[in-house]
Amino acid sequence: MSLGGVTFHEMAEQELYDATSYYEGRSPGLGTAFLDEVEHAITQIREYPVAAPQIDRLIWRKLLRRFPYSIMYSVQDNAIRILAIANHKRRPLYWRKRV
Repeated sequence: MSLGGVTFHEMAEQELYDATSYYEGRSPGLGTAFLDEVEHAITQIREYPVAAPQIDRLIWRKLLRRFPYSIMYSVQDNAIRILAIANHKRRPLYWRKRV
């Protein structure tokens, strides 16, 4: 998946789909709200890629405001790659091998 020059690791894309489906199943419209929040965060990442906290030499973490998720991403050669749409309740750094 690509969103305005931002690419997704295939597993991050699946996490986005799963979380959106989960929230939509809980309450109609909540999945759309989740997706809107992710898109807003990605817009911010695209505009200011290194403004989020850097957790590693090549990895940044953008927190979502309304949902317990972070967008884990890398910036290399002016390219942004979404590594994970990480639920805060999952074990930390499970996505690490995606770098």
